[in-house]
Amino acid sequence: MLNLLELLSFGPNGWGDEILQGALLTIELALVTLPVGIAIGLAVAVAKDSRSRALRAVGDLYTTVFRGLPELLTLFIVYYGGQMLLTRLAGYVVEGAHIEVNQFVAGVVALGLVLGAFSSEVLLAAIRAVPKGQKEAASALGLSGWNTFRLVTFPQLWRVALPGLSNNWMVLLKDTSLVSVIAISDLMRQTSIAVGVTKQPFFFYLVACLIYLVFSGLSSVVFSALENRASRGFKRVGGH
Repeated sequence: MLNLLELLSFGPNGWGDEILQGALLTIELALVTLPVGIAIGLAVAVAKDSRSRALRAVGDLYTTVFRGLPELLTLFIVYYGGQMLLTRLAGYVVEGAHIEVNQFVAGVVALGLVLGAFSSEVLLAAIRAVPKGQKEAASALGLSGWNTFRLVTFPQLWRVALPGLSNNWMVLLKDTSLVSVIAISDLMRQTSIAVGVTKQPFFFYLVACLIYLVFSGLSSVVFSALENRASRGFKRVGGH
């Protein structure tokens, strides 16, 4: 047992440094992707709630595509397809130009697109949960559609959306493990390298499992606190 724990030591003889760096990169990737995905999701939700048939169609198409595609396939399309597209466009400006997409950026874009698709459904339900009478009152007071959304709908939708968004965040945390296939040194890639060198798969994958569980546990605490804060002043079902 002591020999196994020594494998997690910091320094040239252990893998603690690499595992820690991978864990930090995993959290960094998830934290950078979260606002990107929520922003996309909010834009799509607004489009799907629009009176414009064209905007609703675009929103429906987006969610259908990115909810239907496997996350790994989306990652490959963004990373490899993005490089091909940018290289082709750059070729029109500079002959023979070649552009490589940064793996971290590709991971953020791909996971953000997927998160945006799932978050749009949560945010759309939250938008429609705001009482219609409030929007009509805002219109009667002379507020434009944008100001009604900004001052009436937007501040209230987060209370309803938080439980669903917290679930999407948990899924995002797990999906970050997919970026290891495009050579991002996240937790799963560093774990796989350690397994390949030490031939201790059960031990290192168990360590990775525990780290993901810690991330999930801390996330649950944070989102629970946010939900309690957002629900202040609202009576819970059952009167509690």
